[in-house]
Amino acid sequence: MSEAKKLPRWPEVETPCIGYCSTALGDDLCRGCGRTATEVDGWIFLNDAEKSAVWDRIELAGVGFRWNDSSKR
Repeated sequence: MSEAKKLPRWPEVETPCIGYCSTALGDDLCRGCGRTATEVDGWIFLNDAEKSAVWDRIELAGVGFRWNDSSKR
């Protein structure tokens, strides 16, 4: 994983969203949080175990501005 920002994660915050959603622009994987378009769209319908699994996956993948400092370039 890339050097992660020290941003809070679930359950401290409800969603991985950092307000930079590229799925709204048609990306299959959000450049902000690392979730898939399906995960972004259905987030409110996921139970706690499903949300935890998504958090684990996106943190492990380290994809998106949430997990790296590339947004500071």
